[in-house]
Amino acid sequence: MEKGDFQTLTNNDICKLGEQDSGIRTRVEIQNFYELREDCKKRHCLFEDPEFPANSSSLFFSKRATKPYVWKRPQEIVENPQLFVSGATRFDIKQGLLGDCWLLAALANLTLHEDILNFVVPRDQGFNDSYAGIFHFRFWQYGRWVDVVIDDRLPTYKEKLVFLHSAERNEFWSALLEKAYAKLHGSYEALEGGTTSEAMVDLTGGVSEMFDLHAGQRDVYKILLKAYERSSLLSCNILLDAKELEEQTEDGLVIRHAYSITKVKYFHVKTPRREGMMPLIRLRNPWGNDVEWKGSWSDKSKEWKLVTDEEKKNEDLTFDNDGEFWMSFKDFSERFTNIEICSLSPDAMVEGMALRGGQHMWKMSMFEGDWVKNVTAGGCSNNLDTFSCNPQYLVALVDPDEGDTDNKCTLIVALMQKNRRKQRKMGKQTLTIGFEIYHLEDPDNIPKPLNRGFFRKHHPVNISPYIDLREVSCRFRLKPGIYCIVPSTFYAGEEGEFLIRVFTETNHKLMEHDIEVNLIENNHMQVPHFRAHELQDVKQFFYQIAGEDMEVSWEKLKEILDFVTKNYPKREEFSKEVCRSMIAMMDVDRSGKLSFEEFKVLWAAIEHWKGVFRIYEKNRSGFMNAGDLKQALSSAGYHLNYRILNVLVHRYGNLKGEIAFSDFIMCAIRLKAMIVAFRKQERENSDIATFSIDQWIEQTLYS
Repeated sequence: MEKGDFQTLTNNDICKLGEQDSGIRTRVEIQNFYELREDCKKRHCLFEDPEFPANSSSLFFSKRATKPYVWKRPQEIVENPQLFVSGATRFDIKQGLLGDCWLLAALANLTLHEDILNFVVPRDQGFNDSYAGIFHFRFWQYGRWVDVVIDDRLPTYKEKLVFLHSAERNEFWSALLEKAYAKLHGSYEALEGGTTSEAMVDLTGGVSEMFDLHAGQRDVYKILLKAYERSSLLSCNILLDAKELEEQTEDGLVIRHAYSITKVKYFHVKTPRREGMMPLIRLRNPWGNDVEWKGSWSDKSKEWKLVTDEEKKNEDLTFDNDGEFWMSFKDFSERFTNIEICSLSPDAMVEGMALRGGQHMWKMSMFEGDWVKNVTAGGCSNNLDTFSCNPQYLVALVDPDEGDTDNKCTLIVALMQKNRRKQRKMGKQTLTIGFEIYHLEDPDNIPKPLNRGFFRKHHPVNISPYIDLREVSCRFRLKPGIYCIVPSTFYAGEEGEFLIRVFTETNHKLMEHDIEVNLIENNHMQVPHFRAHELQDVKQFFYQIAGEDMEVSWEKLKEILDFVTKNYPKREEFSKEVCRSMIAMMDVDRSGKLSFEEFKVLWAAIEHWKGVFRIYEKNRSGFMNAGDLKQALSSAGYHLNYRILNVLVHRYGNLKGEIAFSDFIMCAIRLKAMIVAFRKQERENSDIATFSIDQWIEQTLYS
């Protein structure tokens, strides 16, 4: 890297683990590395992480340790421990007993990019005067960078590190980074099995693509060479059936094992009869030992005699039992099945690196969403009756790629499911996910969102594979126009969170395709539904318990409501929370109380909501299905999109996917209060409201 390259992210852009913006919940207080280190130094103690303790819970969640592991700090293992010894190299990555070769392959690539490494492993720490037994590392997680704090106690057996370690016994950056990544996902065991692209994305914030070498893809070597020259991270594997998880072949390769691609280069080769350029690839086995390729262009093979001494010297070729070796592209493509490429994106931290070689920055947009059972978990288009319930996103491709002779746009769509690795200990497995893309020929005359009728008549222009990996991404070549992306699980009713990212070479617009949130007032809600004798009884009771100001507080309102509904079948008392929200909604003068006229309007609304609820109520049980909530609220005068509906179902639904009458009333009240408050603050109907801090706190507490 040139010295002029710089990092585009600052400390203000990095979340601490457990902060609200980090998207990750922790058990203890949010950990600030600098504050914790300073506190430990003042107290003359070494940091012990209560969030990731040095015990078996941090090691495994489904099994027990087979050996008596002992947690030790680096200075208890070796003399003169260092974070780095002569800098970081790919040879600092040696696999231990953990099946996380996918992570190690990505780390080996990381060492080839110093600026990225220095961001992920901050250099403001070490075993010098500032040492306090505490370290921190940064990982990209679902659209944001997260700072993870750990102590330096590492699992050992017979004075040696059990898991990832360096070839240098007193070098610990790689072992500590692995521990931080394990903490991020809940345990070391959570790192068992994965794809290298997953780790490469977490280390760069880039976008990954997977290529099947046996799918007849043309110009694969050119793709690899271009990716390497643009500082992409590269890996590969052999996904063939094997008797064992990592079975070694006769030629020294390992099936179902992740390798780093550390260099892609043409070598000038000269024989007595011919000369030309030979496409070669350098790979590294994370085991870091003598398990290497044994065929042509392997260590010390006769083919190297065809390369001039000068070129070998310039390449600084070494042939050791270190897990690294060269292969011809022909042998590589015949034996390996998949390559994974992680390209640096606008979310990567090194702007200069992303621009190297004349590459312009990708234009990126993203949305977070979730699939909720009975609401937005519609499954793939095989489930035609529910497919339209999935979240939908419109992307407007405006201009074709610069210099593109076909007048087309490059579109990369990356769909990532969130937090599944961390949820393994709860028995949750990776969902099978994918997406479909539809061209909207007449975008001004389509339903919003696209409905069942649309999908019955129209076919997608592209469908991603549906795979049970964390992320599925595909590259498309499309004409300028408006397209709808529909992300989904393969099966309907499966719940999960997701992140969808869209990358283009030219400008684009990405937006949710759903209705605008709004409130349609019903005129009959303004007229009390009391008969004459009922009105007199309620009015008499109201003034009987009202104060001298002839208004009632929430406590008195509860008495009135319980009195008025005492003869209702399946009667349920109104809660304190509901009554307070009712006061907030109807209290025009902000006195904290209701007059009788305000109460009459409130009662009309309650009667209306009750009537709507009874339409969707299940067998007079006092509950309705969460799947009917959208239609019920629509009948009550609310226009809501699926994003809001997901939140409401999470907030007011029970584990059976049901919503009780009292929760439905509460939902309707709070929705009305929030929509009305927003519309009051809204300027020029732009769907952007500006609140001062005191206004926001007041309105949040009041509603």
